[in-house]
Amino acid sequence: MSTDSAIRPDEAFLPVLEKRSGESVSLCYQCRRCTNGCPLTFAMDIMPNQVMRMAQLGLEDDLLRSKTVWVCASCQTCTTRCPNDIDIAHVMDSLLQLSQESGVPPGEEKIAKFHQALLASVRANGRLFELGMVGRYKLSSRDFFSGTKLGLKLLAKGKLKFLPSRIEGRSEVREMFDKKKKED
Repeated sequence: MSTDSAIRPDEAFLPVLEKRSGESVSLCYQCRRCTNGCPLTFAMDIMPNQVMRMAQLGLEDDLLRSKTVWVCASCQTCTTRCPNDIDIAHVMDSLLQLSQESGVPPGEEKIAKFHQALLASVRANGRLFELGMVGRYKLSSRDFFSGTKLGLKLLAKGKLKFLPSRIEGRSEVREMFDKKKKED
């Protein structure tokens, strides 16, 4: 956590986050049920309950730079455990979007590259083309050999296709991506 933002919290951040996410982050009273149920806390630098508290305090810079917003798998465990019905997974996703929009370098570069490869695959094919996505990810991350053994097993079992199967509404999917890009 950087000392700068800890000294100067942004009071305007909480209303922005609550509007973006549609969630009442201010209702969180730190019961920690979200953190206790999260299967990915081992990989997080800020626990889910701490994310909520930091948002309440306006520590925008620390949150947008965190690994946590990139590591969150949106599994909804935190959301289902919240006694105040706060969709914490959606708050995390909103923080991720704010992080990307603000140009902050991703807290987890490889996850950001995976995210980009996945979206590029969906944009191009109208659905996910796993082999193409993995190829794009491997090239952008320069992580050429990890997972090779598993990839070969999946190919051998016919679980990875060499050619994408495209949906009929590809152009509509592409239009959604282009519309979103124009909005940003």
